[in-house]
Amino acid sequence: MSSGEIQSSQWTRSKRLMVSLPIFIILLGILVSVSNLTASSWNYEPTGQTIETLASDTSVTFDNPSGKTPAEQGDYEVTQRYVTIDAKQPSTGEIQHIKVLIREPKGAGNSRPGVVFMHGAGYGTCDNSFGDMALALSSAGFVTAVPDKPVWSTNDATRDYPGSAAIYDQVINMLRDFDNVDASNVGIYATSESTWISSYLLGRDPDVAFQVLLSPMVYSPRYSLGFLAAQDFALVGAHDGYQSIVRRAFNIDAELFGLTNLDLDTLNPQAYSIPTLVAYGTKDVMTAQVEGTEKIIDMAHKAGNWDVTVRTYPIANHVLRLGDESNNGTPFADAYVDDVISWAVGTTQGLEQTSERVAGTNLYQSIAVPSELRANSGLTIYLVVLHASMVLLLLVIGVLWLIVFVRKIWARAHRRRYVLGLRPVFKNALITLAVATMATFVLFGAGLGEVVMGVVKLAWGGAPAENPGMMYWSWPVIQMVCVVVVWAWSRVFMRLIEEATNRGLAQWPPRKGVIGAIVSGRQPVLASTRFGRVMFWITAVTMLYVLLVFAFWGLFIY
Repeated sequence: MSSGEIQSSQWTRSKRLMVSLPIFIILLGILVSVSNLTASSWNYEPTGQTIETLASDTSVTFDNPSGKTPAEQGDYEVTQRYVTIDAKQPSTGEIQHIKVLIREPKGAGNSRPGVVFMHGAGYGTCDNSFGDMALALSSAGFVTAVPDKPVWSTNDATRDYPGSAAIYDQVINMLRDFDNVDASNVGIYATSESTWISSYLLGRDPDVAFQVLLSPMVYSPRYSLGFLAAQDFALVGAHDGYQSIVRRAFNIDAELFGLTNLDLDTLNPQAYSIPTLVAYGTKDVMTAQVEGTEKIIDMAHKAGNWDVTVRTYPIANHVLRLGDESNNGTPFADAYVDDVISWAVGTTQGLEQTSERVAGTNLYQSIAVPSELRANSGLTIYLVVLHASMVLLLLVIGVLWLIVFVRKIWARAHRRRYVLGLRPVFKNALITLAVATMATFVLFGAGLGEVVMGVVKLAWGGAPAENPGMMYWSWPVIQMVCVVVVWAWSRVFMRLIEEATNRGLAQWPPRKGVIGAIVSGRQPVLASTRFGRVMFWITAVTMLYVLLVFAFWGLFIY
């Protein structure tokens, strides 16, 4: 047989099946192995942890031997003024001009206790943060200071917590220098993210007099945020597969990218060495309330402090509001404001508390804090290389298919026929598989996006949807489509092997002249043009990379 001839013997259906099946098993085995090798252990036990409160009434009362009526909200008119300070970031020297809104009780005299407010996540300013609580405390006789949040050139991932602590301490010292403030009686009001900062603040300034911790995170960001994501993914009804994404994401070694905040050392007894009021809401889906409370009390006792008061409020969210915090004017829960004022007044006057230390609604925690999470450098490097390669390949095939599109338009405009040269059997398979794979990729992104939006809504105080919808059914659908795609790819590779066998390429030595005929395009296996062959292989590799990304996130085991 001459080199220009093609052996036309066709394989039987059973032979094609016998070749396709091992390829399918190998491909699927690789993907399943990747899913298992990138899996992270995670112990949710014990689940359903509770702490029973000692009283349902959240009121904070003190022994009052003098008989003098303690200050209450509304006792004083409040004046306000602005002070601007230069906040210098210790690590870089960068200056941020920060406005501080000072509220003072009119006619209250000197030696007033003071409170500095510390921002949670985001980019709060002195004008849009803590207005109602600061006003309430000032009307009860406190001098309050709400600064702009010190952020400098950082973002949510690169926050400078020790540097922020230095600036809040600068505001505290400014307040101490006021003529109408008792320098020994200035405390802090910290919420959410800033309870990580307060740990550094108390380490550098042991003279802070007291602290109110609203929904404290307590544990390091890796544990706290890992708990938050895992619990909230479950609460919104996300499929177990999407929940597995959390396990992998929080084993990332962020220090490889210069990010050191995931593993902050927050469990410092010094941070709880002063009189402390801890407040939680039952609809707070962001904090580990049971283990957090236990750890705070444990740390306080290690520091020799037994003055810790815990209050929990029904229907209240992460910022102790009733309802969706994204809506303006959402009120605080129940008697929260009055309780904070009563506690702060009694504490600053050195009175002995007579109400129960732990009161309100019973504390509940659905899963354990994931304390087994660790930075995994190998997993992180693989994640980056895999995803960067996939993005690069997607860009390349995007450019290649754009070239094809432009060439087709040009050829049609000049009444010519553009030929990519792909053989119909491979062209149809390639287009079908590429479309199916990318559609599945879009569905994966949409399902994950739906989960994230559900979590955000939950965090703002909304209720999870009764029917989780796409965030549940999309995962098994993607799995089924991926298995079909893998089977289809095994058939494509089988056809390549069949062609190679029929042409004498799958033998040693190869049939004379066959390689030259294939390379030259005289007897093409895939395409008659070099560009067509490049298109096929780059598209095929890219689609397999997408499957490997699915495998990385656990799609082939959950």
